[in-house]
Amino acid sequence: MKINTESKFYKWEVVILLWVAYFLNQGDRQVFNTVLPHIQAFLNVSDGTMGMISTGFNLFFAMTVPFAGYFADRIPRRKIIIFSVALFSTATVFTGFANTVILMLLFRSVATGMGEAMFGPTYPAIIAEYHDSSTRARAMSVHQTAYYVGVIASGFLAGLIADKLGWQYSFLIFGASGVLFTIVLILRLKDKVKVDSVKQESVKKPSFFEAMAAIFRVPTAVCMIVGFTSLIFVLTGYLTWMPKYLMETFELSSASAGFNSMFWTHAAAFVGVLIAGMLSDKVAAGKGGGKNRLLLQAGGLMLAAPCIALMGLSSNIAIVYAALAGFGFFRAFFDANTYAILYDVIPAKYHSSSSAVLQMFGFGMGYLAPLILGIMSPKMGLS
Repeated sequence: MKINTESKFYKWEVVILLWVAYFLNQGDRQVFNTVLPHIQAFLNVSDGTMGMISTGFNLFFAMTVPFAGYFADRIPRRKIIIFSVALFSTATVFTGFANTVILMLLFRSVATGMGEAMFGPTYPAIIAEYHDSSTRARAMSVHQTAYYVGVIASGFLAGLIADKLGWQYSFLIFGASGVLFTIVLILRLKDKVKVDSVKQESVKKPSFFEAMAAIFRVPTAVCMIVGFTSLIFVLTGYLTWMPKYLMETFELSSASAGFNSMFWTHAAAFVGVLIAGMLSDKVAAGKGGGKNRLLLQAGGLMLAAPCIALMGLSSNIAIVYAALAGFGFFRAFFDANTYAILYDVIPAKYHSSSSAVLQMFGFGMGYLAPLILGIMSPKMGLS
């Protein structure tokens, strides 16, 4: 059946397709964090070694993402999305068979990291093709909820599967689901047809270094890099170690720690991002335009920051859960506006490349957080 890429319905179908792909993307990523104690016991290694495996994932992500972004501005983006989902899903399956640190690094750090890096700078550019500034923040926000749902669901299900069947099955089940969804993407996901051939040709002209440097010529985009990098550093650190922190500090089971470490923050973020997305498109249409998106984003990040400190300072689990929820709700105002702001100030021909640079710095610096916390933990404690 021929797909009409110009229809109003299909532009939201694209968001739904990418939503499921992103759900699987984040689910596969969070499985490792949830079953980390089981893997650590199975491999009989230190916190530092587990931090190294997590760090390796983010390192290879950061190394791959600039090239993924560059090619996503030059070749059909649907092909990159399909290959990405197939690669990280297959790698997740093979992670379930890894029985040494080397194999864990190969399948988890290298293959999964590279596969997810291809998805990162490509999906927002496809959404931006179908959604202009009047619906872009809302579309991005709806898509972002896949991250929150994926982390919550995978945190609970992976822990439950690990407790009942073994940690290996968590990777096998999540990875196999992604492989099957690849077929749906092949059948339904299309790039938007561009009728302006001159414009199409202009997309192919920038060199690799020109495309990578485009973001640095715009002060607003540079500020976005700094903010995004700071947030990813915090997120990578606490998402990696929070399940273990709850297990050790409050003596929760794997399933309970996996669920609670992810549910409160991401459930609140789910609500926050939908509110932020609607507000963002509304205020951007008024006086001040895109500058109002920046105010929403900055305010959210300022209110989210104290909640992180409260997570580690409190010995009351209810307060820890409240801090997780507060952080999730307020940081969602950052998430909802990231690509909407970036694409307001960056030309369309650089959309994927600019997203790639943003993610390269974010994950390039963020990858240090799990390793730093893993090294600090034996001496200072995870809190």
